[in-house]
Amino acid sequence: MGEMEELDSIDLHIIEKLREDGRTPFTKIAAELNVSPGMIRMRYNRLVERGYLQIVAITNPLNIGYNAVALIGIRVEGRKLVQVAEAIAQFEEVDYLIITSGRFDLFAEVICRDHDELFNFLSEKLYQIDGVKESETFMHLRIVKEIYI
Repeated sequence: MGEMEELDSIDLHIIEKLREDGRTPFTKIAAELNVSPGMIRMRYNRLVERGYLQIVAITNPLNIGYNAVALIGIRVEGRKLVQVAEAIAQFEEVDYLIITSGRFDLFAEVICRDHDELFNFLSEKLYQIDGVKESETFMHLRIVKEIYI
């Protein structure tokens, strides 16, 4: 992606409108800004190419058959932090992984079909990684708010 460039008010407006609703037509955004739809399309393509913007479908995993969604706090041997994070990131069950400060070194959000699949993930994948010291699993019971900026 390289060095980030400054975004102008048109870029920021496009991002905000698509953040509110990723299906907003370019013609509507163009009309709001009093510019051509072609300019919005060109700006949109540039924002996507440079990594400022990504349009994705967002689902609630609990509503589509994934009944074991958990946030896992993971403590790691210090020298192995990056290697452990890279190994965990490869698991298909992991949809979000961050390195943090505080009690846990990593937090992973894991999406599994059921508790057996989650148990297998913990015992056969996560705990087999050299450098994982301990973890604590927090089960999602209900998603109350979820936004993406």
